[in-house]
Amino acid sequence: MAKPKVAFYWCASCGGCEETVVDLNEDLLKVADAVDIVLWPVALDFKRKDIESLSDGEIAVSFINGSVRLEEQEEMVKLLRQKSGLVVAFGACAHLGGIPGLGNFWTKDTIFQRVYKEVPTVENPEGITPQEKTVFNFGEITLPEFYDTVKTLNQTIPVDYYLPGCPPPPDLIMNAVNAILKGELPEKGAVLAPEKSLCDTCPRKEGKPDKISIAEIKRPWEIKMDPEKCFLELGIICLGPVTRSGCGETCIKANQPCRGCFGPVDGVVDQGAKGLSAIASILGIEEEKISDEEVKKLFDGLVDPAGTFYRFSLPSSLLRRRRME
Repeated sequence: MAKPKVAFYWCASCGGCEETVVDLNEDLLKVADAVDIVLWPVALDFKRKDIESLSDGEIAVSFINGSVRLEEQEEMVKLLRQKSGLVVAFGACAHLGGIPGLGNFWTKDTIFQRVYKEVPTVENPEGITPQEKTVFNFGEITLPEFYDTVKTLNQTIPVDYYLPGCPPPPDLIMNAVNAILKGELPEKGAVLAPEKSLCDTCPRKEGKPDKISIAEIKRPWEIKMDPEKCFLELGIICLGPVTRSGCGETCIKANQPCRGCFGPVDGVVDQGAKGLSAIASILGIEEEKISDEEVKKLFDGLVDPAGTFYRFSLPSSLLRRRRME
């Protein structure tokens, strides 16, 4: 009996999702024994023509990580959708837009201006930027179009399931692979992670006070953080209240607050707005009857609110991108 075919593909991301597949360690051998990997460009030498030669739906499941930034990425994910029975948005960038999605605060032109002309370490006196087509005496070289807006995977193709995280932890990956092989998946559209907020599983929850009021916002490097206390109690912005559990509390255990990479629990439309609302509700403004100057000082402590609350989720939010006139 032929083994089910599986594909892995990497769009706009850092590559951490590819690393977490390797982090399966000996379980990777179990996966390789149970399935036929037909595409994994980061590890094995497959070509686009290999996928094009397959019948529609012949791939059992494609795990696609990264957001969609380039024309080539859009073409490949549409091809994989055509050839796959199931598509899993693998990791925060495919799921929510991720760190590359912060590029939606700018345009292609402003990004190229900064990266290729203004960065102090760049030496580019002629102001050359990447071109989609360049003609030489020996022929023509082309590059894929760099889109103005970063998109999530499900804004580009239909997605069946979501594996969240930056990157997804190995245990959730194995759970998903086993569920696919056994045909025990939930309804399509599900996020393959617990339906709980991170605060429900946080190792610091026992010491969390019943009521928290932030009098001063601090950044992690500004104070010596008590490893037993809730970050919010310390005045550190933590998105645990509005973020899905299942990550293993990796950041928390490293004495760092949650940044929201697992995305929201079901029913939350905009994780960033929900996070901003949660933090605003515990700022000690009305209780303390503080002055306007003190209110301004309090909010000045919130450095880069857009990057703080939409670090992983801007393309999937109601905002989606900044309006650039």
